[in-house]
Amino acid sequence: MKIATILDHVDSGHMPLPEFQRGYVWNRDQVRGLFDSLYRRHPIGGLLVWATEAKTAAHRGEGPLAAGIVKLLLDGQQRITSLYGVARGAPPKFFDGNPLTFTGLRFHLGSETFAFYQPVKMQDDPLWIDVTVLMKAGNDGLAGFVTTLTAHPEHAPKIGEYVGRASRLLGVLEVDLHVEEVTGPDKTLDVVVDIFNRVNSGGTKLSKGDLALAKICAEWPEARASMKAKLKEWANAEYYFTLDWLLRSVNTVLTGEAKFSYLDDKSALDIQDGLKRAIKHIETSLNFIAGRLGIDHDRVFFGRFAVPVMVRYLDLNQGTLNAKERDKLLFWFAQAGMWGDFQGPLRRSSTRTSRRWNPRVAASTHYLSSSVFGIVGCGSNPAISRAPASRRASIRCSTCSPGWERPGTGAADCHSRPACLAK
Repeated sequence: MKIATILDHVDSGHMPLPEFQRGYVWNRDQVRGLFDSLYRRHPIGGLLVWATEAKTAAHRGEGPLAAGIVKLLLDGQQRITSLYGVARGAPPKFFDGNPLTFTGLRFHLGSETFAFYQPVKMQDDPLWIDVTVLMKAGNDGLAGFVTTLTAHPEHAPKIGEYVGRASRLLGVLEVDLHVEEVTGPDKTLDVVVDIFNRVNSGGTKLSKGDLALAKICAEWPEARASMKAKLKEWANAEYYFTLDWLLRSVNTVLTGEAKFSYLDDKSALDIQDGLKRAIKHIETSLNFIAGRLGIDHDRVFFGRFAVPVMVRYLDLNQGTLNAKERDKLLFWFAQAGMWGDFQGPLRRSSTRTSRRWNPRVAASTHYLSSSVFGIVGCGSNPAISRAPASRRASIRCSTCSPGWERPGTGAADCHSRPACLAK
């Protein structure tokens, strides 16, 4: 199928993007390399599509699908999105990424190289042509380039050669790409995603979260948009989280489990309720962490995958903690971060994970430097005695002696009373 025809199919809704696909992730070097390969007629690989009924197809983006059978783009999204963005001068309806990645591509008629627009280098050189302008104008646009070049006598001897190169560039849209179809009633969503991962074994596979979100979006189409809107709010506050991370918190709220498979039997209403509760508890956790620990932006935010456990704990307590329980929870978070726990996605039951720490035990081992974390604890813990003198000097006990802090004193000065430990 010719590239021009494929782009027309994207416009008409015959070739949409399935809901489980990731967003656009290519960079400018990859876009430039794609067009260089096409210009030189090097192979760029084929496409893999899923032929299915439009009425049952969960797709990305706004706008209706074409009636009847549509071909959901499984493999080739990055290439087709790049081609569409450059040829049409705008991203396709299913686009989710940075449009500047394919904006401003230029081609040099002399050296036959591609580069993105650089004013100082290109503005006074007529041999740099705008690829998007050429492709949008088609053959009629070639006459305009000839007129521009004839205004520069030094280029007149090679005008024929330059026009031939511009024609070859325009011919990229006529290049044929092999399109392979996956079809049949046995091709369920799970089967199709497995096929996708096998085909893309050399690239980034779909995560379990992507698959879970695809299933959710099939019943609640606004799910992805709702979650991304919240992620954008947090990003504006300099917390950069992912869809997988947010969905993990929804999962812990609804099921107490870490594996996304436990969401399979949850309805759209369940997911909406879980998302609302998860967002509330996440914001409570972030406020605790920022207000009490001083960790108020992404660059210093460690142990982000401990937050879903905190969310679960808050949900089990109806989102309300007294000051002591709050500080115990924050101590657990800080301790988990210092030990390197929860640096990646949870792999176990969040219920079992949250039971790994005992708040009463945490109270008796509540030792942290007030100068670093703002959380203080009982100096009777032996670990304080093992700390360097410089740290011991700033440790105080808020349980038995609020405000106690005398430089140069040791842990023994923090009354090792049974009553303190009991608290």
